[in-house]
Amino acid sequence: MDRLPSPIASLSADAAAGKRDAMTSDAPRPEARSPRGFVDRRARDLTAERKILAAVAEVYERYGFEALDTPAFEFADALGKFLPDADRPNEGVFALQDDDEQWMALRYDLTAPLARFAAQNWETLAKPFRRYAFGTVWRNEKPGPGRYREFVQCDADTVGSARPEADAEIIAMAVAGLEAAGLPAGSAIVKINNRKLLNGLMTAAGVTSEGQKLVVLRAVDKLDRLGPDGVRLLLGEGRKDESGDFTKGAGLTAAAAERVLAFTAAGTGDRAGTLARLADVIGGSAEGDEGLAELAAIDAALAGLGVGADRAAFDPSVVRGLEYYTGAVFEAELLLQTTDDRGQPMRFGSIGGGGRYDDLVARFTGERTPATGFSFGVTRLAAALKAAGRDLAADSRGPVVVLVLDQERMADYMAVAGELRAAGLAAEVYLGTSGMRPQMKYADRRLSPAAVIIGGDEFAAGTVTLKDLDLGRELASGVTDNAAWRAERPGQMTVPRAELVAAVRKIVESQP
Repeated sequence: MDRLPSPIASLSADAAAGKRDAMTSDAPRPEARSPRGFVDRRARDLTAERKILAAVAEVYERYGFEALDTPAFEFADALGKFLPDADRPNEGVFALQDDDEQWMALRYDLTAPLARFAAQNWETLAKPFRRYAFGTVWRNEKPGPGRYREFVQCDADTVGSARPEADAEIIAMAVAGLEAAGLPAGSAIVKINNRKLLNGLMTAAGVTSEGQKLVVLRAVDKLDRLGPDGVRLLLGEGRKDESGDFTKGAGLTAAAAERVLAFTAAGTGDRAGTLARLADVIGGSAEGDEGLAELAAIDAALAGLGVGADRAAFDPSVVRGLEYYTGAVFEAELLLQTTDDRGQPMRFGSIGGGGRYDDLVARFTGERTPATGFSFGVTRLAAALKAAGRDLAADSRGPVVVLVLDQERMADYMAVAGELRAAGLAAEVYLGTSGMRPQMKYADRRLSPAAVIIGGDEFAAGTVTLKDLDLGRELASGVTDNAAWRAERPGQMTVPRAELVAAVRKIVESQP
């Protein structure tokens, strides 16, 4: 009976033939390049991000939030502000058409998928629904320094509670999560405002049109960069910048502009004092008073959770996207001194944010469903920690490398690596064809803690030689401290084969 050809063998043959054709063809070769806004991330970057996610997930679960993972693709009409208004909905998102001619898009954030999930499963969920999520998101926007089209986000949200205490809990959890990720207490602060206060301010300042309101809010959002004098010009007739370009202002009266500036300046000192100053500026408007009451409840809850004003403060200058948020808004700012790639001081700014959005689920159900949440970019937080001298991947090391000095003994080298792995130690056998010196260079580039050397003499004597590469790197860098640590560690040692695991473990675990 004839045997049918193996599909795998056929594919392998086709691949080999294709490879030969590619090598002999005169056709132009593709250029090895990455699309703009998409970056390759190696082990160090991934190690830092995984440490952040593991630490933050532990905090979120301790608060009683459950993990949720939603698909990378959503139907385009589920992404809110990116509703298709053309034949191809590609404004802001990466979209494609399914075989049933429905448009799907890669998720822009993790909140729109949450709203869709909550609406789809509302009857079966324990309410309020508390979830956290992390994953890759994609944005079809112009890339720039620190601005990517693909990055990892981490969110935590409560859906189904209108209580200000739900906002306070999200804020407290954000503070705890950032600290668990590697930011010491006091190195970041969550600044809190409320959209209702801003609406009350607009009423007090005599702002009635949506267009004028937007100009005022944009001016307030530039306070950190332009200072009070620059914002005062933007609130009035306008401002000419250093290049000579003129930006038309909001057209407020001088008294109204000063009221807005007094509002932004109210956020100093403790939270209770800030509330009192805000009441003097906007008290009397129904919406403003409602916002003040909500902030007072958040203040009381934060105090009960042990979160002081040094970690979460009221700041009326926080604006964020007001078309999206309906109540409290918050933004986490890094306070640590940071430096750029050239070692120059820089202001890193925001590392996360969130707020209350009570209208998102209603897009699917028609019923207003209260929700609040916080989100941060994992890649951005890792970059912030690194810029502040707290690189989470700085101590990451590669595997122990077993050098190959006798090609006829490959099975023995494999057995050595297997023994180390069985003991919980990362190990690999060098599978190139180079000699000993290039193998040692390879192990050093892998940031290996140790190299295992077994040649003919070691095989005959039943021993192994170990090279302490951590110690070698320490000595090569000219570090003068940790003298006792170095004195107790010979750079190279030969031990009986039976003591291999114990000796390697001592090297791996003794890095200071």
